[in-house]
Parts: sequence; structure tokens; C-alpha cells
Amino acid sequence: MKNIPSVDLSDFLSENLTRKQKFIKEIGEAYEEIGFVALRGHFLSDELTEQLYKEVKNFFNLPEEVKESYEIDGIGGQRGYTSFGKESAKGKKEGDLKEFWHFGQEVVGNDKLKVQYPKNVIVNEVPNFNKIGMETYKMLEKTAIYVLRALALYIGLDEYYFDKYVINGNSILRPIHYPPIIGEPKGAVRAAAHGDINLITLLMGASASGLEVQNKKGEWIPVTALPEQLVINVGDMLERLTNNKLRSTIHRVVNPPRDEWDKPRYSIPFFTHPISEMSLNCLPECINETHPKVYEDITAGEFLNERLRELGLLK
Repeated sequence: MKNIPSVDLSDFLSENLTRKQKFIKEIGEAYEEIGFVALRGHFLSDELTEQLYKEVKNFFNLPEEVKESYEIDGIGGQRGYTSFGKESAKGKKEGDLKEFWHFGQEVVGNDKLKVQYPKNVIVNEVPNFNKIGMETYKMLEKTAIYVLRALALYIGLDEYYFDKYVINGNSILRPIHYPPIIGEPKGAVRAAAHGDINLITLLMGASASGLEVQNKKGEWIPVTALPEQLVINVGDMLERLTNNKLRSTIHRVVNPPRDEWDKPRYSIPFFTHPISEMSLNCLPECINETHPKVYEDITAGEFLNERLRELGLLK
């Protein structure tokens, strides 16, 4: 496969059962084959996308000492600012050439869960940053819920299997800034080859090229999507839950050619995480004689903490 498949969520949302089944089959097969799709027909408007990119650029243009005042110790970078070079891919000693921000869940109707999550950090210098960020968060979360409903049906589960885990789940919206490269990177890249931790990741259109995914032959394929599409990929949690039926594909963000080192890159992924109590034990629907159980039992919360330690974000 040389390109990621394109699918339309409006097929799944329609009342036409043939169109709905078409979407379920297309996205399920794509996730078995390469783990990525380009999705149109989602809930995020072009206007909201433009507003968020404007606010994100305003934030990352703040002085370093101002941004660093929003870096919170002891929470593994789950909220607020994470400074340049602090995160590295699993097994990689060089820090990625990026800085980023995390918006997290605003829990509604569950006081017990509310106290489990760190509070979002308010940026005083960019008044609309938090408001626009959380509006975007909700539209991407809504899109993720419908994608997971389609995948539940593809796997053979009840359509609403994932709802109770991802509504009020520990999802993260991460605006990322890859600054201009000002010197020889010495082995560091904008984002080293990695798989995502979560269930699925929704990526808003990045401001510059660089994202590549690895197909089954080990070839690196540039990811291209139209401005109105979201790129959505399977994360390690969903791969584990489905006993490797759905693929968490290795991907990376490569450095640009030297003559484009002066250009920054911005991207904004939404990492769909469930509540920490969700079981990631391999589903019986995905275990048979041909595909025996591969993974030990674990909860989403245990798996997340294990991976954050591997990434250097938790001690």
C-alpha cells in the first residue's frame, strides 16, 4: 500500500444501511492493512481549525520564560506546556525537536472522575487560547466516538461498546510546534519513529509536510491529506485490545530538507484515551486458533503510566 485510504464519516452517519456498512468495512480493512485513514465528513469546521492555529501560533510566539511558567512538575506533562526537546520516542535517547501544549478533559456529571484528572492550565497572555482549544477538543472527541462505534461493529461488538470508556475519558489535545532548525540536529528528528499510546489519534492538517508512516514492507510513505480531512490512526491500546487485528503503525515526522530548515511546523493531534479503569485485555472476538492471545492483561491507566515512564515524562 502506497497511500492511506480515504473514508467519509457521513456514510456512517447516514440512515442508509448500505452506506453505513460500506464505511465500517472500509475503515476496518484500512486499519487492518496500514492503521491510518484520511477522514472527511467529521465535526470540526474549517473556521474553528483556522482559529485554533492562530491561537496556537500566538502562544508559541510568547517569550520562553512566559511559556516555561506554564510547565507543571509532577504530572508527566499531562496538562500545560512541555518545553523543547523534553520528550523522546521509546528507546531513543535524543529528545524530539518540538515543544507542545496539552489540553485535557473537562469532566461533566462525574465528580469522582473529575478529581482524578489534572486541571487545565489557563494562559493569561493569549485570552482565546483555552476557549478555542476546548471547543476543538469537543468536536474531535465527538468525531472519535463515532469512529470507535464503527470499529466496534467491525470487530463484532455492540456499536456503543467504547462510549462508556471514552466519554469523560482521559483524552488529550496536543498543539505541537516544531521550531526552525538552527543547527545540525545530530541524530535528533522532529518526531522519532513511534507508535501512539492511545486508542485512536485524530490529526488536524499540519502546517508543513514531514509525517510518514511505515507500511507492512517497511517502506516509509508520506502522509498527505486534503485540508478538510483528518488523518486518523490506530494507537497501541486499540492494537492490544484487538490482539493485533487493528494495527498501530509506526510513524515519524522527518526533518525538512536543509533549505527549509528555517520553516517552523505546527500540528495538532487529538489522542483519544479511555478512562483509566478500562480493561485492555485482548477481546475474545479477536482470539482464535490462528490468532492466539498475544498480550498480558492490563488496564488503560497501568499501560499509560508504563509508557509515560518509557518516554521520559514520568519518573
